[in-house]
Amino acid sequence: MTRAIVLVLDSFGIGAAPDAEQFGDAGADTLGHIARECAASTHRGALQLPNLAGLGLLHAHHESTGHWAQGMTPPTSVSGAYGHAREVSSGKDTPSGHWEIAGVPVRFDWGYFSDPDNSFPAELLDALISEAELPGVIGNCHASGTEIIARLGEEHVRSGQPIVYTSADSVFQIAAHEDSFGLERLYRLCETARRLLEPYNIGRVIARPFNGEDAATFARTANRRDYSVEPPSPTVLQRLCQADGRVTAIGKIADIYAHCGISRSIKASGHDALFDATLDAMAEDGERSLIMTNFVDFDMVYGHRRDVDGYAAALEHFDARLPEVLARLRDDDLLILTADHGCDPTWHGSDHTREHIPILALGGGLSAGSLGARTSFADIGQSLADYFDLAPMDDGETFLTEN
Repeated sequence: MTRAIVLVLDSFGIGAAPDAEQFGDAGADTLGHIARECAASTHRGALQLPNLAGLGLLHAHHESTGHWAQGMTPPTSVSGAYGHAREVSSGKDTPSGHWEIAGVPVRFDWGYFSDPDNSFPAELLDALISEAELPGVIGNCHASGTEIIARLGEEHVRSGQPIVYTSADSVFQIAAHEDSFGLERLYRLCETARRLLEPYNIGRVIARPFNGEDAATFARTANRRDYSVEPPSPTVLQRLCQADGRVTAIGKIADIYAHCGISRSIKASGHDALFDATLDAMAEDGERSLIMTNFVDFDMVYGHRRDVDGYAAALEHFDARLPEVLARLRDDDLLILTADHGCDPTWHGSDHTREHIPILALGGGLSAGSLGARTSFADIGQSLADYFDLAPMDDGETFLTEN
């Protein structure tokens, strides 16, 4: 039996990468700084992650940073294989991290809209307005999604002009009210934007629907949709499908990979729903199957919003549910827990942080203990290729046969 489950804790970095200074992130440490803030808090106490620690999380963080996370007592022994991996892709964005996890690093430079105000070229917006028959657009700046909806949502509803904005990532985001603008219309608008953005080499267009009556009640809904470009070469997901395997993508995984190498996609919103969908897939999927789930709230709800307490509580809730996954593992299953980048909630700004990611693995013939420092996220993809007996990927080194 060969079945793998990959759980991506979106943004859960474990210490600054060697090249973090180039990104303005020297000293960033998502896990370490959350643990530090919790240990110093008088109202909540130390961060408690016993199940992740039992798989080797604290040991991986120690190898990454050279110190133990404050307030957290490492177990004397661990049951998993653990390591930390650096990124070789040129950015610290979601597609780059996920594609590299699947064995395809991004070695080219994405396009960016770097101006904080008037971010988008006039010719791009003019074409979008014309082709989509819009009365205009508002926003056109760098912004947090929740902030710009609160600030411009009422104007959007009055005028019918969608809100367009970006960030330090290679992204073009469009926010619109589900009722007054229409969800399907928003999706069609994003498809038009995706086509018009081809010359700009932008990684993603993101539909950001929201609802509510006014600025005080506006809230983003679960109907987000990402429109990504396709990976530059076949990922391990595609190779598995081509070899008569099955890939179940849960959460935003299918969108990140532009639906390439996906057998079925399951949408779910919130960590509990994502956990439930993962458990259902584990009950259904059998031989030569890969289940991959992205737990986006760590990044979207807590990391970008610099909410330390919320991130800590979400980690503890994830940890409390992790035994449900462990209990459903079959003898020959391979479980991998990892991340796609960092998003230190104590850091300046609101962007991702260039960090090592954890690799916590169980099963697949692995012995408990250190996998050491991995030189690429692509070691995960190469290990999956090894596990499924596929042709080797062009990048990465397997950690299955060396452990």
